[in-house]
Amino acid sequence: MTKYIRYRYEADAHYGILDGETVRELSGALFSDGSAPAAPNGVTRNVAEVKLLHPCEPAKIFAVGLNYKSHLGTRQQPAHPEIFLKPVSALQEPGEPIAIPRDATEVHYEGELVVVIGKRVRNATNEQAREAIFGVTCGNDVSERNWQAGPNKDLQWWRAKGSDTFAPLGPAIVTGIDYGNLQLQTRLNGEVVQKQTTADLIFDCATIVSWISGWVTLMPGDVIYTGTPGSTRRMSRGDTVEVEIEGVGVLRNPVA
Repeated sequence: MTKYIRYRYEADAHYGILDGETVRELSGALFSDGSAPAAPNGVTRNVAEVKLLHPCEPAKIFAVGLNYKSHLGTRQQPAHPEIFLKPVSALQEPGEPIAIPRDATEVHYEGELVVVIGKRVRNATNEQAREAIFGVTCGNDVSERNWQAGPNKDLQWWRAKGSDTFAPLGPAIVTGIDYGNLQLQTRLNGEVVQKQTTADLIFDCATIVSWISGWVTLMPGDVIYTGTPGSTRRMSRGDTVEVEIEGVGVLRNPVA
C-alpha cells in the first residue's frame, strides 16, 4: 500500500509519498509520463510542516448517482451507472471550509469513495478499466437538495452539485488495497451519519470506469465520485463533516 499526497511547502506545491509522519517528495507530477508516478527525489519533510492539498489535479470530475441500494429509497435501481459532471472549480482541500452559497437552504454531505484514473482509457472492457484505476481517495459530493430536486429545481445540477467548495477531496490517494471492500463512514460533528462498505456499490469501480470510457476518454488524474450510501441531512455553518474510508484516511472539512 502506498499513500500519495499533494502538498504545499512554503510557496510551492509538490507531490509526495506519505510514510507515517514523513513525506518523501516526488521528482515531478504524480503522473509524470502519463502512466506511472514520478520517483522520490531524496527530499523528506515531516507532514506537520506541510499544507495538504487535494491529492491530484483532475481535468474532469465525474460522479455517480443512485449507486447504493440504501440510498435509492423508493426509486428504481438504474440499469447502468447514472453519471454527472462536477466542475474542477468545486474542488476543496482537506481541512478547508465548505462554503454555504448565497440563497442555499438545504446543503447536504455525501461521503464517497473516489476513483483516481492512472492512464488514458477509452472504450475499456471491465478488465481494462480495472487496470486504468491508479488508486482511491475520500470525497464529499456536497449537494444543495432544493436546487437539485426542489419545486424550483434547476434544469441541470450545475450549482446543486458544482458550487465552489462542493467537491472536497483527499487527503491521500492510496494504491495497493482492495477498494471493492472498504468501510466508509461519514461523521457530522462526531456523530456517525453514514456507514457502509464499498462492496455494496450497485456498480463497482471497474464497471463505472468502463461505462464512462465508452463516450468520454478518461485521462491520468481524472476522478470519479462513486456514489453515497444511506440517507443524508443538512449541514449548517459551524459544523464539521468527516469522510473516513478504511485504509485511506479521513477527509475533514468545517462548514462556513
